[in-house]
Amino acid sequence: MSMDTSLGRRLTRPVRIGRVVVGGGAPVVVQSMTNTDTEDAAGTAAQCAELSRAGSELVRVTVNTPAAAAAIAGICERLERAGVDAPLVGDFHYNGHRLLADYPECAERLAKYRINPGNVGHGEKHDERFARMIEIACKYGKAVRIGVNWGSLDPRLLARVMDGNARRARPLDAVGVMREAMVASALESAAKAEEIGLPGERIVLSCKVSGVQDLIAIYRELSRRSDYALHLGLTEAGMGSKGIVASTAAMAVLLQEGIGDTIRVSLTPEPGGARAREVVVAQEILQTMGLRAFAPMVTACPGCGRTTNSFFQELARAVQEHVRRRMPQWRAEYDGVENMSLAVMGCVVNGPGESKHANIGVSLPGSGEAPAAPVFEDGVKTVTLSGDNIAGEFIAIVERYVARTYERRITSTS
Repeated sequence: MSMDTSLGRRLTRPVRIGRVVVGGGAPVVVQSMTNTDTEDAAGTAAQCAELSRAGSELVRVTVNTPAAAAAIAGICERLERAGVDAPLVGDFHYNGHRLLADYPECAERLAKYRINPGNVGHGEKHDERFARMIEIACKYGKAVRIGVNWGSLDPRLLARVMDGNARRARPLDAVGVMREAMVASALESAAKAEEIGLPGERIVLSCKVSGVQDLIAIYRELSRRSDYALHLGLTEAGMGSKGIVASTAAMAVLLQEGIGDTIRVSLTPEPGGARAREVVVAQEILQTMGLRAFAPMVTACPGCGRTTNSFFQELARAVQEHVRRRMPQWRAEYDGVENMSLAVMGCVVNGPGESKHANIGVSLPGSGEAPAAPVFEDGVKTVTLSGDNIAGEFIAIVERYVARTYERRITSTS
């Protein structure tokens, strides 16, 4: 496996999925998946648009029934009318061979198919159905993600790996056998797809598990033994902080080693919570690691005994929410604004220093300090805020800074 030393990324084959390129040294791509009933074209299109606006560069939908397959064309049409251009990926299990064949408009409209080799049938049916799906991908020039999942390994392949392991001088333990079976499933399925006629430049591999150490070990081995583009994600990561921490712990190690071309954070939403939360977390993983920039980063102190009031916390939240709300328009109007850094600090200990390191920073008064909040722009103190409207005044300063600092994009008119 070759290494692009300038990027610190392992070079994999580039895969074009609609307008998006995965692998080949391209930036790591963020993707997500809807949790709507795909048969509900309006609801699914609305969630696809929501995920795309949040920053999802690929959006996957379940295609599990004839009605869901029939709905794909309508979903794509709704997205086109809304100006949403995130490529749509179809997730197929069990009956994908029939749905792709019976609904050619679905097969043609989707930008990529996700195929789980453990869920396409067993024995001769497995090979026949897998081949049928690959042939359809070849016919329409589509990319395919061969997505192995540890909960649905092909029992025939698993038995073969276990038999081979029993003959080893130093047999693997049960965990090692599972890991090897997953890697073998992905690589053998990819080789079969190429044999059928699908170019390697249209293949993405994934091996989804829910254990951090399992994911790291499996992807290191996948990367060592192939040059296919790789999709990272901890399956069934969980809800809230557990899901975020587990996903970050697993993917950050691999990304630091240059492994991974596209990622998804599989969070279980809180009841009534936004599905787009998983997109924001994926972006924040990549941005905090210095791999990509999506939106201005807000540095804020955690608070201590010097910050007995909660105003700096409220200001930090207000600034963060303002940045997220304004970012779609800023991105459309200004070049490079996603690289801006902000700081909201709560006392004199680190406040002025941290504020000077950011493009724009404010150092709020701590307990017993003078009721004044100096603002620093690019390391220079420009104004001191006080009174009841510090939040509004600071946000206005941010808006003026963006307008005068970042070059306006040129938009064509017709």
